[in-house]
This record gives sequence, structure tokens and C-alpha cells, in this order.
Amino acid sequence: MNDLPPEPEPGAEAAPVPADHPDRLRWNAKYEGGAAPSFRPHPLAVRALSEPPPRGPVLDLACGPSGGALLAASEGRRVTAVDVSETALGLLGEEARRRGLGELITLVHADLAAWTPPPRSFALVLCTGFWDARVFGPAADAVLPGGLLAWEAFTLDARRVRPGLPAEWCLPAGAPASLLGGAFTVLDQRDVPDTRHGTKRRMLARRDAGG
Repeated sequence: MNDLPPEPEPGAEAAPVPADHPDRLRWNAKYEGGAAPSFRPHPLAVRALSEPPPRGPVLDLACGPSGGALLAASEGRRVTAVDVSETALGLLGEEARRRGLGELITLVHADLAAWTPPPRSFALVLCTGFWDARVFGPAADAVLPGGLLAWEAFTLDARRVRPGLPAEWCLPAGAPASLLGGAFTVLDQRDVPDTRHGTKRRMLARRDAGG
């Protein structure tokens, strides 16, 4: 991309994440004590960016230390990366600056259940490894006409190998494609079996140009 698209309109102001928020504590502990992230782009991010989306910025939800955000920024796109873990965001920001991409990536520390993206503002909305039905609708609304929505999350079948996984964190049958309105065309939806970690479902959809 030869010139930068305008930045999206700001979404709802991110409320401070409580210090005792269980997801904040859990993910901070993981990223503080684990191995250094690889920053390898998720396959869904690679596919979505190769479609490609129309000109415009990218929203990466529950991003973690996202290789997808870095890939999008390397193509000249502005990226808004949102996560409940400030440790994950710190790792992503540090890597972005190391690659000379820091000015393209906006880091938002927020609980997605309490943060809403601006509507019709992003050429690609990406989310991998997270599901909350309350978040999905506003995320889909944030896609520009002609833009892409790319999502992956555990299915209910994953609870066979991960019985402690809450059902509300899992995609029900047919979702997320079944939750989209007529403004979207589903390009692909498929289950990704994993006998060790649990089956996930991957979806890529495009908002109609007039949607």
C-alpha cells in the first residue's frame, strides 16, 4: 500500500481493567512466565490479508503478542490491537518498534466485554482463540463494506478433551457463520480438529459492498 489510510474513528473509551480481573491475571502470568513469543502470524490472518481486504485499517481482538497485527502493519495498514493483558500488549509493542512498525499499531488495554469498536471502520476484523457472543455482534458491525471478518475459537466439541473449558467460551453448532446477518457472504467455515488441545472452528466472511 503506497499511502496510509485514515485512522478509524475512536471506539468506546477503554475502561480501566480491574487489577484483580481473572483473565488479566491469567494471561499476564502466562506471558510473564512463558517462552518468548514467536510472532508467527496465525494462518487465518495470513489468508485474510491475502484475499485481500479493501484499503483500510485492521482490528485485532484478543490479540496477544500477535503476528497477525505485525503482518498487517508490515503491509502498511494501521492496526488497533486490543487485549486484556498489558503484558501481551507490551511484548507486541516492543516487537513492533523493533521492526519499525510502532507508529502503525495502536495498543488498547481493555476487557472486550466492556469495549466497543466503532462501526463500519475496519477493512479486516480478526479474532483467533477467543469467543464471547456479546463481543461478536459489535465486532461484525465494525467491518467496512467490502471488508473481512475472520474468526477462530473453540467449539463445544473441544470440551471432550478440555472438560474445564466453560461452554460459554465455545462456539455452538453453526456459529459464528450462523450469527451473521444477510450483509455478509461466508467465504469459508471449517472445523480444525486437534485431539490434544480441542477442536476449533475457523470462519472467513466478507461484508457485502452495499452492506
